[in-house]
Amino acid sequence: MFRLPFLFITTGILCFILYQALSLSDLAGWIGLEPRNPIGWSRIHLLVLGWATMIAMGAVYQLINVVLQSKIYSEKLGFIHYGFFFIGVTGLLYGFSSMNLIWIACCAAIAFVGILLFAWNMAVTLLHAKQWNSVTVSVGCAVIYLTLTGISGMTMGLNFRFNLWPSFHEPLLGAHIWFGTMGWFGLIVTGISYKMLPMFYLSHGFPTRLQKVTLILWNAGVVVGAISFLLKGPLWPGLLLIVLAVIFYNAHILQIYKYRHKPNPGAGIVWSIWATRALGVIGFLALLRLLLFPDADHAHEIVVLGWAYLWGWVALTILAYMSKIVPFLWWTHKYGPRIGKGRIPTMSDLIQDRYVHIGLGSISLSLLVMLVGLSLDLHWLVATGGTALALSSLAYISLIALVFTK
Repeated sequence: MFRLPFLFITTGILCFILYQALSLSDLAGWIGLEPRNPIGWSRIHLLVLGWATMIAMGAVYQLINVVLQSKIYSEKLGFIHYGFFFIGVTGLLYGFSSMNLIWIACCAAIAFVGILLFAWNMAVTLLHAKQWNSVTVSVGCAVIYLTLTGISGMTMGLNFRFNLWPSFHEPLLGAHIWFGTMGWFGLIVTGISYKMLPMFYLSHGFPTRLQKVTLILWNAGVVVGAISFLLKGPLWPGLLLIVLAVIFYNAHILQIYKYRHKPNPGAGIVWSIWATRALGVIGFLALLRLLLFPDADHAHEIVVLGWAYLWGWVALTILAYMSKIVPFLWWTHKYGPRIGKGRIPTMSDLIQDRYVHIGLGSISLSLLVMLVGLSLDLHWLVATGGTALALSSLAYISLIALVFTK
């Protein structure tokens, strides 16, 4: 099973490098512009589909084996899923950048077929295993929301092309973004964390009730938020449920920490926890702002919060976990069969913690500068922070990629 996760993860790394290289080419100037433009659509989909979703899919294929202690339903179907998804996403990015509607429609359909194949593979695997816990339920729900993201995106495209429901385009766009960001990414990150954090903290015997509370609240927040968008209702009920879920999730992380048997889980795990704490603070402040000023125009704030959520939590957590997942995959593949046959390196030898700290710290500082620039609408500060973010991200992903040479 090494080949399938490796394929998704290496493709995701290449897409990440491409995204950062493109940001450097225009000094990240596109970030400070209105996001609904051809370049913005192309870059954002490169980040969320080409990189983050590719990495997440690869992690799920690996994680399911560890959690269930059994193989996925069909490894061959996984490779077919990769083919459809990769071709579809590649064509979709070209279609957005050139505003070629035929390319967008055809390639979106191809990518959606890939998502459906992934959903089927995961559904059959989970149903056959019949091991229902917070990890498997979170992954299952996340895949459902990924499918709904694809369905809402396809519907939005058809609506745009044939002008079926002109007044329904904005609600569909809102639901599409909400399903993808809060549903797919939110539940896949928390679900993977329920396995990753105890594994690297060596935590045993901790209570799991808060996992269930978080799961219920997060799902409720995704559903309520999507309905609010579709019915043009207020956003605060869905956001309130998500913020409560994040609070309980942070409380559960403290429980895992309390029951730890390993004082230092590694730099990546530490940074993922800091990112989650920051998400709780930012989410609470955003909710407070929304409740205190319900009639204000929050469009600019939503853009800033979107970047804070996608980069400050989703992307930073994925990058942090990659410092653990990639060495684990590579060590298992290359050195696992050689156990007991001579001296072999440990996983910690493949990547040094101090460089992970430096890399993720540089990324966080650059992101903070960029977010301040976005908040104050200072394009030069956005360009400075965005360029630094691209450079530090390229340096960090090079650190991850070098694991495959060891």
